[in-house]
Amino acid sequence: MTVPEEFRYTREHEWIMILEGGQGRVGITEHAQDELGDVVFVDLSGVGNKLDRGKTFGIVESVKAVSDLYSPVSGTVSNVNKILEERPEIINEDPYGEGWMIEVQLDNVSELERLMSAQEYNEYLAEESSL
Repeated sequence: MTVPEEFRYTREHEWIMILEGGQGRVGITEHAQDELGDVVFVDLSGVGNKLDRGKTFGIVESVKAVSDLYSPVSGTVSNVNKILEERPEIINEDPYGEGWMIEVQLDNVSELERLMSAQEYNEYLAEESSL
């Protein structure tokens, strides 16, 4: 399972990639999309909406379940991946690339320190699968 080294991760299986200018790009991990199965619909928070770390920013619906999406950071939505409106299955095909969901202007960059590194996330997945 792919876990990009340069991203940070949540226990709810979201990732964030830091962009220039205090921005972050957010999506769900390969593990999350694999657990969900075929994604058929995504409803995301709109541009300009304020997000709080740990609170929902949307939902993802698959053939198996509907799941909340949790923001890894606090900030303001600056961009939404419009491609997902027509082709939500891109999340299954490329969860770390074209399947990104939102971009956020971070309120507090220090919140990133509370997230897991790739190594910590891999350890978390191993621990979770052994339960």
